Amino acid sequence: MASTTAAPSGTRLRVPTRTCVACRTARAKRDLQRIVRTPDGRVQLDPTGKLAGRGAYACIDTDCLSTAITRGALARALRTSLPPAFVEIHGSGATTTHIEGGARGQE
Repeated sequence: MASTTAAPSGTRLRVPTRTCVACRTARAKRDLQRIVRTPDGRVQLDPTGKLAGRGAYACIDTDCLSTAITRGALARALRTSLPPAFVEIHGSGATTTHIEGGARGQE
């Protein structure tokens, strides 16, 4: 599921891809935001992508995070119920609604 690009030395450079839990579009990992359920049960955004725990990804530049919260996709992916404080802070939507790809991320 990872795409490759040519590196300056002629070798292939692996670009990790992940799938958004809301729109199911496969994108480069750096184009998505990671939400993590830590081992102690907290749900939080993970800007570094390195926190320990079960993670899920949502598009950064769309309202995918609020859609995932509303539809229950984020709770399913994290295998936990979302805390009301997290829903209140992050469930309000994003600034743009630009979606690349398509229903399956292949268009």
